[in-house]
Parts: sequence; structure tokens; C-alpha cells
Amino acid sequence: MTLAAVERLCLDALTMVGASHNNAAAVARSTMLAERDGIRSHGLLYVPIYAEHVRCGKVDGMARPVVSQPRSGAVVVDAATGFAHPAIDAGWDRFIVSARQNGVAVMTVFNSYNCGVLGHHAERIAEAGLLGLCTTHAPASIAPPGGRVPVIGTNPFALGVPGGQIGAAAALVLDQSASVVAKSEILLRAREERPIEPGWALDADGTETLDPAEALRGSMVPAGGHKGFGAGLLVEILASCLSGAVLSKDASPFSGTAGGPPRTGQCFIAFDPSAFSAGFSQQVTNLVAAITAQHGARLPGGRRQAARERTGRDGVLVDASLIERIEAFIR
Repeated sequence: MTLAAVERLCLDALTMVGASHNNAAAVARSTMLAERDGIRSHGLLYVPIYAEHVRCGKVDGMARPVVSQPRSGAVVVDAATGFAHPAIDAGWDRFIVSARQNGVAVMTVFNSYNCGVLGHHAERIAEAGLLGLCTTHAPASIAPPGGRVPVIGTNPFALGVPGGQIGAAAALVLDQSASVVAKSEILLRAREERPIEPGWALDADGTETLDPAEALRGSMVPAGGHKGFGAGLLVEILASCLSGAVLSKDASPFSGTAGGPPRTGQCFIAFDPSAFSAGFSQQVTNLVAAITAQHGARLPGGRRQAARERTGRDGVLVDASLIERIEAFIR
């Protein structure tokens, strides 16, 4: 499929099940970007879930985000139990302007939902010439060290480093979760009936498992043990507690129809480097060069860039059965 066809397929499916054109378009673009970068777990695979959730009311497809600005550097968006993507878009311009005016600004989103590939939001901040730190939490899937009951989600964070001027490509995008692997990767393996890799997850008894179904009933393994849990806890404080969203342990799952709207949240921070240092861009250039100059070393996001070039040239390979599942919402 071409990337345009991917975007259109998602747009048509979501509008047919009851999402407004504006809301569906924001999600469709995010889906296309995920497929473009080879991140299948956040691409078309999620569209049947999105459509199902609009139909059952876990997501309000007609939601209208409400934006407020209680302080000059604080933008707050109530997603109104709709998709995160249009809510983020609704507060975006105020957020970027505030960062440039104040040197730093924060945008929080609550009553929200899955925001897609977090790194894409960080990259968008970087393309505006700003340094972006983005966080989002998710329904609980990681137990604390020594425990068995999940308390926090996979809770990723992403860093977008500007390339030196407004509109330039990001110099670096770092996007990683608190778990060894994103939970969506386990969902993908479950749908494809393939075993997961060792060290990814534990079953409900706290024993390592290769069965994706057992993993989904158990907990994810945090990257780096207690340090990964700590990183996830940091994200929880910003994306849940600071934004006013529900805690991960109280959020309904991003899959299935049970539980009502997840009401999760996001927190984005943007810094204007010129407010702090005249030498920021040169320092970043030197840092990047020190990494790429080493044989075999690569910058975070390198695989995404390679996938971007490949899909731009060859298009996206999509399983025919997945296309049929999505088209069923359009008929």
C-alpha cells in the first residue's frame, strides 16, 4: 500500500464508525506515520481497536477538546475522553508559542487515550526548533520490583532534539518505554500467534513466559530492572499525576471493550535552547558526531529513518486479512 492509501483506509474506517472527520484525520495521520517508520504495532494493526472503541464508547469519536492556559507557560487540554491526537493538536500552537515566549512551556493532556508513537510528537517539537521531552502513561502492566501486581504502564518517554533551525529535521529522536519492549509488540505477537522473546514478560504467577496470552495476563519486565521501573514512575508522575489523569492502575485497558474510557494523560515539555545557551546546536553536533563516527554505532531512531526511506520508495506491506478486518468497518 502507499502511505496515502494507509491514511485513507484509517480515515474511512473511523469516520464510518462515528468519529468526526477532524478526529479521524488526526489518528489517520499518526497511523500513516507509524507505518512509514516501520512501527507496525502502532500502525494499521491498531485501527480495528480504535474503531471498536469508538463503537462501544471507550473513545468519544465526536469529542471536542477544551484548551485552557492557566499560566503563561502552562497549557492544559481536556481530551473529553476522545482520541489523544486531536487533543494534542488543539493545544499545540499555544504550547509552541508559549515555549518561545517564556523559554520553556508545558502542555498536559487528560481524559485522554493512546497517543500513538510518542517519538513523533517529540520530533514535531524539534522541527519547531525546540527541545522536546514527551511522556505518556498507559494502563498498568509493570509490577514494582519484588511485586506481582502491575502498578504503572509501559510509560514511554521521548526526546526530540532540534537540528539547529525552525523547520529543520530533528538532530536526534530518542523514544523508549519503561519496559523491555512495548506492550503493543506483545499484542502483535498474540494476534499473529507467535511466541514472544525471553525476558519480555512474566505470567500472573511472576514466572517468565514466552506465551503472549499469558504475558497479557501477567506483567511486563521493566528495562534495567528497578531502574526501568523508576523511569516509568517518573513518567507516571508527569503524565498522570501532573496532568490530572487517572493513575495507570485505575485506567481501563487500551484493548478490549471493558471498562469505559481509559482517561489517561500526556505531558509535553518544550525548551527554547536560545534562552539558555548560545552553543546548544554546536554541542549537539559534536555529541552526535562522537556517536556516528564509531564503526557499528548508530543514533537512536536510526532504524526508523531507514524504514522511512524504504517505505517512501516501496510502500507498505500489509497483511491482507488485516485490510479485510479494517474494510469490514467501512462496508
